[in-house]
Amino acid sequence: MDRIEKLCIEKNMRMTDQRRVIARVLSTAHDHPDVEELYRRAHEVDHHISIATVYRTVRLFEEAGIIERHDFRDGRSRYEEMTEQHHDHLIDMKTGKVIEFVDEEIERLQQAIAQRLGYRLVDHRLELYGVPVEK
Repeated sequence: MDRIEKLCIEKNMRMTDQRRVIARVLSTAHDHPDVEELYRRAHEVDHHISIATVYRTVRLFEEAGIIERHDFRDGRSRYEEMTEQHHDHLIDMKTGKVIEFVDEEIERLQQAIAQRLGYRLVDHRLELYGVPVEK
């Protein structure tokens, strides 16, 4: 049983065979797939899965706090498993590749800025957009 399926069961979500396939596809994804890509991967496993089922399941998982939706300015929502470990994203504007990273210096700077402005930081999301440096 994969991580997402376990979370669904912990949240008393009814797990159909098709939801299990979609959960498995999301759990094994090493990228940030959109619904069309999730559908393509799930459909390879179970030809009876429709794109409407993928849309409904993704919305259900998102509402339950199991997956997180991102909009990386490419006109499509992309998804990843919700994790306890914070990370930021660098998006390659040429290829659409998403690189996850953690930088303690950036984290300290964000805390300091919030403090300086009179706030206690409770959450943040950092997305950097770039193009490869020509060599």
